Amino acid sequence: MAGKLYIVPTPVGNLADITLRALEVLKEADLILAEDTRTTGILLEHYEIKGRLLSHHKYNEHQTVGMIKERILGGLNVALVSDAGTPGISDPGFLLVRECAKEGIEVQTLPGATACIPAIVSSGLPCDRFCFEGFLPQKKGRATLLAELASEPRTMVFYESPHRLAKTLAQFAETFGPDRECSVAREISKLHETHHRGTLQELANYFNENEPKGEIVIIVAGAPQEPRGQHVNKYRDQ
Repeated sequence: MAGKLYIVPTPVGNLADITLRALEVLKEADLILAEDTRTTGILLEHYEIKGRLLSHHKYNEHQTVGMIKERILGGLNVALVSDAGTPGISDPGFLLVRECAKEGIEVQTLPGATACIPAIVSSGLPCDRFCFEGFLPQKKGRATLLAELASEPRTMVFYESPHRLAKTLAQFAETFGPDRECSVAREISKLHETHHRGTLQELANYFNENEPKGEIVIIVAGAPQEPRGQHVNKYRDQ
């Protein structure tokens, strides 16, 4: 009988944010796939879990996915974790899940930590509808994508590295408009968590003078929309 693949979210900051079910799955898994075995090792040691670890990251996932799939088909229950948050969300995981789904292997994804949801809820910007863009392309296609997003009406969520934050905010201000509302969340669920709110230009200026550290989530307001029923037909009186 084939085993199962478990997608297990891990804390993005405070180690206490992990769920009881996640701990149970990690304890019982035959194999734990880790983005970085050193990072996952700290989590397992904290909860006294002695699981068998195997590296599974963006640099080797194409080479290891077939072997892992065969082990699951052979009866092993495998848990996939990333360094922080939910695997597959800007982290390795999609490729393995896709291949297991094609093979008919049961995939169970546990609910749990992710940085984008606390960031958007804390932003004060509309969160009933939003789009997740993750990390933007660094070069090819970046300007084209941003131009397309300039008219996106939903609140937008981006991930960014701290050393690129000021430059990215300045680019957002140029493309989306300097007065577009924004929130920058840093170090979600960690001791030094911060939230800076303002316009894109204000935040670009601030972070140009105050270099941030840690994990960054940028929340940008959607494009202003014309209120329903307020459209004026410019040809009405012609």
